[in-house]
Amino acid sequence: MVKILQQKEKVLRKIAEEVRVTDIKTKKIQNILKEMSVALKSQDDGVALAAPQIGILLRIFVVSGKIFEKDFTKNRIEKLLSETESTPKKEVKKNTHPIVKDLVFINPKISKLSKEKEWVPEGCLSTRWLYGNTLRSKKATVTAYDENGKKFTRGASGLLAQIFQHETDHLEGKLFIDNAKDIREELPRL
Repeated sequence: MVKILQQKEKVLRKIAEEVRVTDIKTKKIQNILKEMSVALKSQDDGVALAAPQIGILLRIFVVSGKIFEKDFTKNRIEKLLSETESTPKKEVKKNTHPIVKDLVFINPKISKLSKEKEWVPEGCLSTRWLYGNTLRSKKATVTAYDENGKKFTRGASGLLAQIFQHETDHLEGKLFIDNAKDIREELPRL
């Protein structure tokens, strides 16, 4: 399996290159998309992954379909609570909703950001186990290509808008810790 690179890797500080639209359907790019999805699925707490995080300097990021599941936030909170020693473990029902496929963004460009911003908690698969608060626009619109080479525009608010901003930062060689405040380490409970 592909390794998710950590913050000291120089490739994470480089600007990623655009993918030629004619190359999107090639075996090479399709394999990169598969590798990214597998790497993302290997991380229970991961919601998105940019290509530079696996050492590929291309302007691609993938958003996990799980963020669109009806009970995503509720299930995450229950899981966190069940991991604390003072809380009795509860049986969490398996999600019976159909699995939503991952969203692919190739050559993404943020075309619009709301002026209204807020400080939001953030972490990153490439800055394990650091968390902090980052100032993000509440809404964002991205134009990109999907895995079939079809151009699309998608607007978002909340978590998805935050993901758009976080992942496009990766494509510019930036990590959330560059501008975050109240950075702290939170190791997972065993």
